[in-house]
Amino acid sequence: MSNLEPSGSQMLSRRPSRSAATTTFSLEVFDNEVVPSSLGSIAPVLRIAAEIEHERPRVAYLCRFYAFEKAHRLDPNSSGRGVRQFKTSLLQRLERDNNSSLASRVKKTDAREIESFYQQYYEHYVRALDQGEQADRAQLGKAYQTAGVLFEVLCAVNKTEKVEEVAPEIIAAARDVQEKKEIYAPFNILPLDSAGASQSIMQLEEVKAAVAALWNTRGLNWPTAFDPQRQKAGDLDLLDWLRAMFGFQAYVATALALSYLLIAIASRIWVIVMFVVLIQGLELKLSSPMQLDDRAVDEVMNKLFKNYKTWCKFLGRKHSLRLPQGQPEIQQRKILYMGLFLLIWGEAANVRFMPECLCYIFHNMAYELHGLLAGNVSIVTGENIKPSYGGDDEAFLRKVITPIYHVIEKEANKSKNGKASHSQWCNYDDLNEYFWSSDCFSLGWPMRDDGSFFISTRDVAMIIIAWSGVSILNIVQKDVLYQLSSIFITAACLRLLQSILDLVLNFPGFHKWKFTDVLRNVLKIIVSLAWAIILPLCYVHSFKVAPDKIKDLLSFFKEVKDIPALYLLAVAVYMLPNILAAALFIFPMLRRWIENSDWLIIRFLLWWSQPRIYVGRGMHESQFVLIKYTIFWLLLLCSKIAFSYFVQVYFMDTQIWYSIFSTIYGGFAGAFDRLGEIRTLGMLRSRFQSLPGAFNTYLVPSDKKRKKGFSFSKRFSEVTASKRSEAAKFAQEMDLLLVPYTSDPSLKLIQWPPIMLASKIPIALDMAVQFRSRDADLWKRICADEYMKCAVIECYESFKHVLNILIVGEIEKRILSIIFKEVESNISKNTLLTNFRMGPLPALCNKFVELVRLLKDADPSKQNTVVLILQDMLEVFTNDMMVNENRELVDLGQSGKDSGRQVFSGTDTKPAIMFPPVVTAQWEEQIRRIHLLLTVNEFANDVPTNLEARRRISFFTNSLFMDMPRPPRVRKMLSFSVLTPYYSEETVYSKSDLEMENEDGVSIIYYLQKIYPDEWNNFMERINCKKESEVWENEENILQLRHWGSLRGQTLCRTVRGMMYYRRALKLQAFLDMAKESEILEGYKAITDPTEEDKKSQRSVSAQIEAVADMKFTYVATCQNYGNQKRSGDRRATDILNLMVNNPSLRVAYIDEVEEREREGGKVQKVYYSVLVKAVDNLDQEIYRIRLPGAAKLGEGKPENQNHAIIFTRGEALQAIDMNQDNYLEEALKMRNLLEEFNEDHGVLPPTILGVREHIFTGSVSSLAWFMSNQETSFVTIGQRVLARPLKVRFHYGHPDVFDRIFHVTRGGISKASHGINLSEDIFAGFNSTLRRGNVTHHEYIQVGKGRDVGLNQISLFEAKVACGNGEQTLSRDIYRLGHRFDFFRMLSCYYTTIGFYVNSMIVVLTVYAFLYCKLYLSLSGLEESIIKYARARGNDPLKAAMASQSLVQIGFLMALPMVMEMGLERGFRTALGDIIIMQLQLASVFFTFSLGTKVHYFGRTILHGGAKYRATGRGFVVRHQKFAENYRMYSRSHFVKGLELLILLICYKIYGKASSGVGFALVTASMWFLVTSFLFAPFLFNPSGFEWQKIVDDWDDWSKWISSQGGIGVPANKSWESWWDEEQEHLQHTGFLGRFWEIFLSLRFFIYQYGIVYQLKAVKESTPGRSRSAIVYGLSWLVIVAMMIILKIVSMGRKKFSADFQLMFRLLKLFLFIGSVITLVILFTTLHLTVGDIFQSLLAFLPTGLAILQIAQACRPVVKGLKMWGSVKALARGYEYMMALVIFAPVAVLAWFPFVSEFQTRLLFNQAFSRGLQIQRILAGGKKNK
Repeated sequence: MSNLEPSGSQMLSRRPSRSAATTTFSLEVFDNEVVPSSLGSIAPVLRIAAEIEHERPRVAYLCRFYAFEKAHRLDPNSSGRGVRQFKTSLLQRLERDNNSSLASRVKKTDAREIESFYQQYYEHYVRALDQGEQADRAQLGKAYQTAGVLFEVLCAVNKTEKVEEVAPEIIAAARDVQEKKEIYAPFNILPLDSAGASQSIMQLEEVKAAVAALWNTRGLNWPTAFDPQRQKAGDLDLLDWLRAMFGFQAYVATALALSYLLIAIASRIWVIVMFVVLIQGLELKLSSPMQLDDRAVDEVMNKLFKNYKTWCKFLGRKHSLRLPQGQPEIQQRKILYMGLFLLIWGEAANVRFMPECLCYIFHNMAYELHGLLAGNVSIVTGENIKPSYGGDDEAFLRKVITPIYHVIEKEANKSKNGKASHSQWCNYDDLNEYFWSSDCFSLGWPMRDDGSFFISTRDVAMIIIAWSGVSILNIVQKDVLYQLSSIFITAACLRLLQSILDLVLNFPGFHKWKFTDVLRNVLKIIVSLAWAIILPLCYVHSFKVAPDKIKDLLSFFKEVKDIPALYLLAVAVYMLPNILAAALFIFPMLRRWIENSDWLIIRFLLWWSQPRIYVGRGMHESQFVLIKYTIFWLLLLCSKIAFSYFVQVYFMDTQIWYSIFSTIYGGFAGAFDRLGEIRTLGMLRSRFQSLPGAFNTYLVPSDKKRKKGFSFSKRFSEVTASKRSEAAKFAQEMDLLLVPYTSDPSLKLIQWPPIMLASKIPIALDMAVQFRSRDADLWKRICADEYMKCAVIECYESFKHVLNILIVGEIEKRILSIIFKEVESNISKNTLLTNFRMGPLPALCNKFVELVRLLKDADPSKQNTVVLILQDMLEVFTNDMMVNENRELVDLGQSGKDSGRQVFSGTDTKPAIMFPPVVTAQWEEQIRRIHLLLTVNEFANDVPTNLEARRRISFFTNSLFMDMPRPPRVRKMLSFSVLTPYYSEETVYSKSDLEMENEDGVSIIYYLQKIYPDEWNNFMERINCKKESEVWENEENILQLRHWGSLRGQTLCRTVRGMMYYRRALKLQAFLDMAKESEILEGYKAITDPTEEDKKSQRSVSAQIEAVADMKFTYVATCQNYGNQKRSGDRRATDILNLMVNNPSLRVAYIDEVEEREREGGKVQKVYYSVLVKAVDNLDQEIYRIRLPGAAKLGEGKPENQNHAIIFTRGEALQAIDMNQDNYLEEALKMRNLLEEFNEDHGVLPPTILGVREHIFTGSVSSLAWFMSNQETSFVTIGQRVLARPLKVRFHYGHPDVFDRIFHVTRGGISKASHGINLSEDIFAGFNSTLRRGNVTHHEYIQVGKGRDVGLNQISLFEAKVACGNGEQTLSRDIYRLGHRFDFFRMLSCYYTTIGFYVNSMIVVLTVYAFLYCKLYLSLSGLEESIIKYARARGNDPLKAAMASQSLVQIGFLMALPMVMEMGLERGFRTALGDIIIMQLQLASVFFTFSLGTKVHYFGRTILHGGAKYRATGRGFVVRHQKFAENYRMYSRSHFVKGLELLILLICYKIYGKASSGVGFALVTASMWFLVTSFLFAPFLFNPSGFEWQKIVDDWDDWSKWISSQGGIGVPANKSWESWWDEEQEHLQHTGFLGRFWEIFLSLRFFIYQYGIVYQLKAVKESTPGRSRSAIVYGLSWLVIVAMMIILKIVSMGRKKFSADFQLMFRLLKLFLFIGSVITLVILFTTLHLTVGDIFQSLLAFLPTGLAILQIAQACRPVVKGLKMWGSVKALARGYEYMMALVIFAPVAVLAWFPFVSEFQTRLLFNQAFSRGLQIQRILAGGKKNK
């Protein structure tokens, strides 16, 4: 059966190369994967059936029939989800395939058919693959698994057909398969079974040593019942023993065959892998080839248990890490302790977020482990100590983890998905902090079920005050000093207020308080109250105005030099603690010692200042760092105070001053870091000569510098090649950038990239032709340009090399030798210009260029042309150039003529030239290079033409001149993993995704063509298509197109491609580390494309490189829904599988939901597993399956997703990468340098998070994307630069930071996951790291790409998420503790760079509200006139200054300033200035002002009501028009309501204000009008086609339909206004009493406003003197409002009761109401002298009043519903929505009448190419309609 040979079977084809660079995409999900979760065990059978379908259809049928039978046995009642449908579908297929498969059956019976196939499969495929060390282990393992399943089916068929005997050779084959199947088990990286010992990765010495240490089970007593076969074979390790004793999980393999026993395989592999990599990451010192040095073990152990030992010390307990006395047993004991902790951590699931809970579990289990090993006897039982929970299978999960998990789950359910108040439930931190007290030991071991886990929750309250200055000249006067000394009284009062607030704001968690906490808070209030009384009493004694009784009472204290001694004494006593704190502030080392001290007196003093908690102790920086950030803040505050002395600005201006100072410092720091030194290709060319030295200094290990020339050329070539493949430039551009892969040792010079040598040869030729002086002078002029010198020498040497290879005739070779000898002789004697004419030199060069072109084409038919060219060249040289005739050349030429042939012509037997020559890769490269050197002119200065390629080259070369650690060899570098969480985002664009058009006829592929025109043209050239229509005709081209489009979007495909560059870079660097110079000369491609023999050999260089790369790098994509996507047939599952197939090193982790039957009772339950898979033979293969205690998601989704997969990561570092990020090969080369930062000195605290900068690659999509890109770029560069240095408050912001993995996995992970409070999950990792004495640094010599939101709605959703997250941070314990534990200046840094920015943004908007309401109330009350006179006399400077500050913040000044500095630093200040001007022309200020409203709304709502939730933004291209209804839903509450309120206030103040005219008023209110305009109309300005008339008409129809639709259960918000309206009030349904109170209180402002308007009515002003009608009219106004509400209620009830059956009655009712309203108006006009103007003014008053009634009614919803008034409230709300929409929509509709507005908007939103394309598409669409 030849088609079963390994080389011939398509179904069993070899997996692709690990270095595969391209991705192909299959078109459908595999049918066999769509299997219900309860029937997962039959999936392998169906897979095999699908694979062998085309070879043996009948065998495939039998496999499916067996799968059906097995499915029926597993679930006979079809009770599982989807089982019935699956069985029905499978049965239908069996019925359909039965006859056709029978017809194709080879043998007579089914039993013989499958026996025949099984035997042939085993003999021809399995045996052929099993070639010892050279076997493909993955293929072989899969083959044995397949053979095992086939034998299982064979047994079932034999049983059905009652075949009693099976051929002996089949039985022997089955036994062999059974044995080998156990050996060839699936593995991740390290094949730890006996068959894996020959693998290259297992030959690494560090791996051998670690594995040998793990297999050292000498002296351990095994349970007799535990795996006796493996015990006998000695195939068990230390982790197997721990599993046997403590009941950790076992990884159970699938069934081997029906008649054989199921064998369990221990799930030790993932822990072993982790442990091995932790060990090998260190520079090992092996005392013998197979023995691990204790120092390596100690280093890992100390790091792993540092947190545990600190915890034990904090609680005053002795740790359980007890070592034996005997030296041989110590290492074994250490490894057992480490293995125990890793096994606990690996199975802990959600409990991993509670690190101190894990410490408690480990503490008790390590004590039991010590007792087991020491043979201790229990005092209670008198027997040897045994583990409390036993060693049953999964005992640890069931008895330890699951009970704790249920506590977490119960509390998470109380949170109501994050909507409940934080005080009503306990989150992860609350439960973990239970273990910060020694009370946790009351739980005992085994743990008691009645234990509770609670701890206090704290909020943050920050009070800031402003001060009022006096003249500097008068400050030393006595009265002034007395006034200034009152600051201590102010401080005492504020301290009292702080103490009270501390108690009040923490009161919601009173049920969690300890007695000591209550006592501390009460005592602090009493002491603060005492000082608040004592200091004023002492102070008042010094004033003349003080009462005499008080003076007499205090007269016994004498004054000293007119200064009251009593007050000085009181102040001195009051200031003692502050003086002590200041002294400790100066000496941070002393503070660290005190906070970590266990002395009782120190603990008491610390208890008084702040509660003693486990975190936040000893996190102070060194004295030098403290001085730096102290000076920063002292200069900032001094500048603020000095400026405030002349222009009073209130406390929010500190944010402005921080922006200014951070910009200045960040700019200088960036300049000193050498950022922006190479900004353009011109700058690169000017410094290219120093590039190889910098390259080898920072990218080549010190012991490899002898190969620096080779290293530079190989790495630079790889970098430029990767740029070409991504940017899709022309092949010639790539050739211009390449350094030769293969080096020619005969050339004694550096072969620069051709781009550096462009036009040098033509210039040198011109110089030679025109030069008339000496040879030395000509050579001096050439050598003045180093690149020209190298080009001339290389061209001459290449000229010789080409002719020597081309010419083979004896006479011709002698002629050539004579010529070169003559030339070189004249050069050495400096007589070249004397003996040779240079005029014909260009002609000779042109002939040589023609020759090179012919050599490039290598067309044999052109041989005669080559001969003619060579003869012409010889003639030019001898006749035209040589001054003196060479007799020897003449003789040789004459001898050729005598022989009857011309020179170079040759004969058939003796050819003179060899054309075409033997073509090799080196020859082709040399010919291309010499052709470029001779022909390329000045246009090369524009190479590369692609802007992204230019940016990347410039940044990479610039980074080589920045300060970075020297790299180690790859074998010695720290190992690391990359983790990418993925939910259901786009993986790869499908054909329909690319083709789908929006309303304007714009599709994604069309959009990409306009955004990336040069790359699109190059793509078309690469696939040989002239027209776009040709692309869609070919399936392969469509796959290529999907790939091309996906790599330009924010897709998982792009992220995986980028992260796999790490592996490619490591392989290149490992090659340069390991290869010999001869191998390097052959080029790196010789290793990347190994021969078949090298692929099979485990000792080849390529295999060793693969092994080293595997050990150092792991990439895990945690696609949590992958299992469900496979079962549901989701296309994303296929895309993910394709990514694994094309990137064999990629691992995918997912949560598998399986329905299983309980052993007792048979009830079906849902079980959750954490699964890791990889690709083998184009299918996914399960590696590990770890059972979870329950659903993985109890909190926020992303951190829970990261947590379940973090156990599959390895190494000492972990990089967190989001799925909208990208990477670049040249940046991956610097990863070794970055990881070395962990070993660098960064101060007192070791680095635990390495910050990395980002490049935002979505900036070219639209103007909004450009704004967002620049804003984000300034934050990730200059912003974080200042946060890290000097402020030391950089945290983790969801960017590609690199974590110290061991530090974080032992301290709670890389994020926090509690619902709501940890919405911004990433930053809490930074908080946690800082509080636990970590150090977060920032490094800008390496960057990672990142995509950002590109549409206004996307950006707003992102801003809303961040603002809600900051609101929750304000309430979090982390910010509270950082604020209390930081010193004053570091606390300021933390505040103004986190929540302070949002607080100040909120104050900006509140300032506008306060100004307008205060001014309006003054004008309506009539007090404004007198105040105006006083203000004019005193000046209005403070108000103007405050409003100016507000304006600066509002228009984005805080973001624009650092943006300008960073753009100027990296791109030049002229470019930065131009970009800023263009941004302003594109209405950037409108965008920033609008974003301000988003921040303020969601931050304020979260502070008041909570309820923060994740908001999915989407990462697609914004090419569609957003409907008005969609914008209205999005921005109604956050912007439109606020904008209209401010608009009404401005109009009212304009009408009633006495100072509402003049330039001053215009300047003060200009920013407010700008804010109102931005709030109301920005969504339409930044909406594609937002002003197109037809869109406007359609939008209004859509909005009218939406607002008129009735709500109901299941009706989504985008279909009904009522559903949306209910959703908008959701926060009020879950808020607390204070939230409702403040909502009502803030609504009362409208009532005062209403009274002020009524007060201005003409009817009130014309009242009788002495008798005011204001109260009467105000009462009547309320009467009118009540009447209107009653009318609305009557109409509503009438519509329900009469509108259907009693139309006449309903119409009469409306008539009576109308007549009554008219009569009422007439009475008011006659009795109260009401005017038409009063009517309009009343409407102006009633509109906000109705809004207030609405807001109060919504806050009191239960009460209003009880009064049966909710329907009226809803009707009133709908009316307001109509009015608000009309006011906003009308100006937009008017502008849409003018076509130029739409044109302007299109130019505003998108770049010029897309704008032009969009118009063309519209014209074409119109043309189609006309046809």
